[in-house]
Amino acid sequence: MPGIGVLGGTFDPVHVGHLVAAVSVRHALGLDVVLLVVANQPWQKEGIRAITPAADRLAVVTAAVGQVEGVEASDLEIRRGGMSYTADTLDELSDLHPGTPLVLVLGADAAAGLGTWERAEEVKARARLAVVNRPGAALPDLPAGWRADVVEIPNLEVSSTDLRNRIMDGRPVDYLVPAAAMREIRLRGLYALL
Repeated sequence: MPGIGVLGGTFDPVHVGHLVAAVSVRHALGLDVVLLVVANQPWQKEGIRAITPAADRLAVVTAAVGQVEGVEASDLEIRRGGMSYTADTLDELSDLHPGTPLVLVLGADAAAGLGTWERAEEVKARARLAVVNRPGAALPDLPAGWRADVVEIPNLEVSSTDLRNRIMDGRPVDYLVPAAAMREIRLRGLYALL
């Protein structure tokens, strides 16, 4: 199915789990490209913790995708400014690529929370879901009417929260964060890394 995959996130920082999800969905569904859309202001995390500036997160994601075929960093939400809502992103992508199918890439945990999303009905109308899940795990119950494919990916227990803590504590993140992304993190002095 030719089309565009949309994997949105804070990416604070991006890690191998994000890239594995992107390349796996692209391959499984035959997509032209998967965009890692960097949130400007992630509404679900607003006020919960400090978020690394969007320009820094975009630079790290751009470095991480580097030469990964069919995976690109996207600054769509950053250029738009304000709070980042998936409905707005899908509207903009539909305008930029009329008639091109859009596939929203989500982890099983995020898919289970679709009912809490801002303008969820618009998201449902604009995109099919690709729910990435570990092998053998059941698909979460989705609200009625969502079109979804399940794409199994290796069970990688890695999270951006843990990675931020590891970097701040000086513990290794080798093989968890792409080397090019770590170079960009060091260059920018992110996560108290000197």
